[in-house]
Amino acid sequence: MKCGLAAAIFPLAAGIVFADEAQNKIFAARAEAEFHRAQIRFQSDTNNSTNAWQFARACYDFADFATNDAGRAAIADQGIAACRRLIARESNSAPVHYYLAMNLGQLARTELLGALKLVREMEREFKTAAGLDAQFDFAGPERNLGLLYRDAPGWPASIGSGRKAKNFLDQAEKLAPDYPENHLNLAESFLQWHESAGVKQELDALDALWPKAQKKFTGEQWEQSWDDWTTRRAAARKKLEEAPALVKPPKSSQ
Repeated sequence: MKCGLAAAIFPLAAGIVFADEAQNKIFAARAEAEFHRAQIRFQSDTNNSTNAWQFARACYDFADFATNDAGRAAIADQGIAACRRLIARESNSAPVHYYLAMNLGQLARTELLGALKLVREMEREFKTAAGLDAQFDFAGPERNLGLLYRDAPGWPASIGSGRKAKNFLDQAEKLAPDYPENHLNLAESFLQWHESAGVKQELDALDALWPKAQKKFTGEQWEQSWDDWTTRRAAARKKLEEAPALVKPPKSSQ
């Protein structure tokens, strides 16, 4: 299970990093198999809301392994279409709004000029999901809003705001403090903002919750996340050790 904003929408966006290429191929094969399973379930009953959002989730995950923009867009478009169809009939489903935003993020990765236009819709859908269920996907709406505000260009080009980014990332951590991704995002953000004390605080919190999280998030569906989290934690710790002790505010005070 992978729970984060689509990588590389913006140059600074954090992405999934795999420690081993062979393992990456295994994850890709699993994502493809789940995509086809979810597609069959969805096509068997397109009016079933659970089938719709689970198919959209599978689209998002599988699109992450696409080898070209055309393939990524084609997969993401299927998830977007499934979500839009359900929202037209049932507008109060947090998972559907959430995975609509996630697949819009995948589509944005394939756009040169249109990516920034999609950002506004992603912001709106994540906010809608947060209003319906702030806890969904371990505070996923707040987490992804934080990443969106962190990595988007600032005003007037787009919605980027360091202040908003920190507020939403903090909120995600408060809502789901035992979820490693929420601490990792803050640690990586503090690195970008040159706030060494914040990085250390989040890495210390990760060290404390790591054993408990390893017992909680178990099974094949979490192997990809653990591969990602372990690699990113090590990278953040290395950068902290190499970085000068600077303290600066986030990139935007808006």
